[in-house]
Amino acid sequence: MVQTGLSAWRLPVLLLALLSVGLFSPFESAFAGGAEGNHVKVTDIIHGDPAAKFLHNGTLPSVEDVPAGPKGEAIRYGFELIVHTQQHVKEYVGNSLTCQNCHLGAGQTPHAAPFVGLYSLYPIYRTKNDKVTTLEMRINSCFRRSMNGKPLPYDSKEMTALVSYMAWLSEGIPVGIEIPERGFPRIEPTRPPDPTQGKKLFTAKCAVCHGLHSEETAVAPHLWGPYSFNNGAGMARIPTLAAFIRQNMPREQGDTLTKDEAYDLAAFILSQPRSDFPDRIHDYPKGHDPDKEPLF
Repeated sequence: MVQTGLSAWRLPVLLLALLSVGLFSPFESAFAGGAEGNHVKVTDIIHGDPAAKFLHNGTLPSVEDVPAGPKGEAIRYGFELIVHTQQHVKEYVGNSLTCQNCHLGAGQTPHAAPFVGLYSLYPIYRTKNDKVTTLEMRINSCFRRSMNGKPLPYDSKEMTALVSYMAWLSEGIPVGIEIPERGFPRIEPTRPPDPTQGKKLFTAKCAVCHGLHSEETAVAPHLWGPYSFNNGAGMARIPTLAAFIRQNMPREQGDTLTKDEAYDLAAFILSQPRSDFPDRIHDYPKGHDPDKEPLF
């Protein structure tokens, strides 16, 4: 549902941001009824090729269409947790982010860490911890790293709601089938990333939403500092952040930056201070740490 009550000075800023540029803009209210474009049409995946790509002319069912009853209540609450994370589980979050700052469109947008099909893939082996990982474990990894917080109790109402919402988005998708637009398309730079050039790009194309120093605004969250993701998060890796930026940013203008520009921006953003995640020293216990691979 569209939020109201914006002050007179914030409304022009919001309208500008919708038509202009930025990084990780939440646009929370736009997805309450599944109205935003670039969603999956689940029925075409179920009745056609189960590994079919996201269809840009279709939409997932609206949260308003979830049936009544305990299961429906859990699904709706899961949606609320994704969109309004700070309002519901603030005690488990150590920064100012919401889940859909990374999982755009409440986890329904292609190439923006969607939840569609995710429930059908887990449990899954991850090299990052050298373990077969459940969906609940993966969610808590996000809370500890991306949200710089602490894990949810596995038997909590909130964990049940998040899993229920992800399962609802994955209904009908066969077990083990990975949707091609699940992650971010990997891109390769043609030269070493240049954080100095990235700073210039940030000032020109990102500051309108994020501010010159990544201060939180009405339409965009912090990208560095104590209120952003910590250095153990997936977004704290230059290739991952660059891929996300290239595909999704500026908002509503994805795939307009060059690969080198995306890498320059990622290098600049990740050169700024952020919270430390001490347990990252235990990542990739069998080696092959992608963070240690040369970028060029």
